[in-house]
Amino acid sequence: MNLDLDLNKILIIDFGSQFTQLIARRVRELGVFSEIISHKKIKSKNINNSIKGIILSGGPLNVYDLKKYSFDKNIIQKKIPILGICFGHQILSKINGGKVKQSKHREFGLANILKKKSSPLTKNFFKKKHTKVWMSHADQVSKLPSNFKVIASSQNSKFAIVANELKKFYGVQFHPEVTHTDNGKILISNFIFSICKIRKNWSTKNQRIKLIKEVKTQVGNDKVICALSGGVDSSVVAQLLNKAIGKKLYCIFVNTGLLRKNEEKQVIATFKKKLKMNLIYVNAEKEFIKNLKNISDPEKKRKIIGNLFIKIFERYAKKIKNVKFLAQGTLYPDLIESKSVTGSKTSKIKSHHNVGGLPKKMKLKLVEPLKFLFKDEVRKLGLELNLGKEIITRHPFPGPGLAIRIPGIITNEKIKILKEADFYFIKALKDYGLYNKIWQAYAALLPVKTVGVMGDNRTYEYLCLLRAITSEDGMTADFYEFKKSFIQMISNKIVNSIRGINRVVYDVTSKPPSTIELE
Repeated sequence: MNLDLDLNKILIIDFGSQFTQLIARRVRELGVFSEIISHKKIKSKNINNSIKGIILSGGPLNVYDLKKYSFDKNIIQKKIPILGICFGHQILSKINGGKVKQSKHREFGLANILKKKSSPLTKNFFKKKHTKVWMSHADQVSKLPSNFKVIASSQNSKFAIVANELKKFYGVQFHPEVTHTDNGKILISNFIFSICKIRKNWSTKNQRIKLIKEVKTQVGNDKVICALSGGVDSSVVAQLLNKAIGKKLYCIFVNTGLLRKNEEKQVIATFKKKLKMNLIYVNAEKEFIKNLKNISDPEKKRKIIGNLFIKIFERYAKKIKNVKFLAQGTLYPDLIESKSVTGSKTSKIKSHHNVGGLPKKMKLKLVEPLKFLFKDEVRKLGLELNLGKEIITRHPFPGPGLAIRIPGIITNEKIKILKEADFYFIKALKDYGLYNKIWQAYAALLPVKTVGVMGDNRTYEYLCLLRAITSEDGMTADFYEFKKSFIQMISNKIVNSIRGINRVVYDVTSKPPSTIELE
């Protein structure tokens, strides 16, 4: 799986770390293309001249349990610089003749490491004799391979940073890719530029030109249909194709009745009136609500919505003659999560709404120009394509829409109540300058009614849950800490303005253990 064989890159071999995507993003932030591949899928014969450096990720595996991982040892004979992180550091040491054992003192969290020797890897990394790093390991290297030297140590990790400068092999026991590690980006930068000698080749401006060219080459003079939702991903795909093929693009916008307040009006105004795209608007509210009647199981909801969307989309797509391509806003994390490009055996939390869903009988070829991009890169690309900030800075919105923010049975009344609550919450975030500080925020309507008092009257109405999280990529998240005055204000606004809600709660759960959405 390669974006461009001619594009020099850093290859990240994934051993199942929760931070692997962060490594890839850090490299790209520095202006160099990076690609992730599973340790189970990469073979030494696949290492070509475009790969200028290799990073071995961390992971939950044990180096001394060979049954749990597979790694082609011949990769280290390719004379390519290698940086091993955490588990990657351990496996690099073991393959080169070192020893790894279970640590007497596990390290999780911040630790101080002390500089022992200088190295090209650590130039400007240590501002003093020691620095803080983020550790997460239960095993450690107990004996160094020959020709390796110790660059830094911690209290519990004698070999916190090691190096074989001749072969350009480097190992770090900590995670330089996380923000908790001081100057971690400097260490990664040193590896890329000083050691791998790779030049910058990755920017949103270059991607805009390149992707437009690739779409033109792939599509030629054929027609393309695109499912447009108005979200960041589908909007960027639509505008990219609009720039590439113009009127040969046909966008189909299906109003499921589960969108945010006034969302259908905004989409029509932006894409049909302002950007002059071929936009087919389908109002299918009644059809979706009818099919969801008395359905409370989250997975059934998702499948009903997904299948019905495809059915309606296909119905209107057939009206456009001689179409050969379907455009989708698939992103790199979508591939990693849903198609398991890393090859890891992960448990299925819930079906993903962004990937799959193309009916085989449609016999259309896929156009997925964003499939190697992360969300932040898509936003930057959108700005390069002259999409407005209002679209580009929008919080993620799930394919099933408000259906998964109404646990239990869905009714027209509940949808109407939730649209209003969500509208007030998002508007308040924008009015108070908080919207762009938050990765994702929404209101949900819980299937619980509580007693309240308004004036002298007893009420028995729904409970509204507010959720606002901070995150870098949606893989992990923490709740946003609002000031008490803001929470009081929005709670009062929702309860006083919306009939049907008499209580507001704020979700203070991180991901993990919870997910961002409720269903």
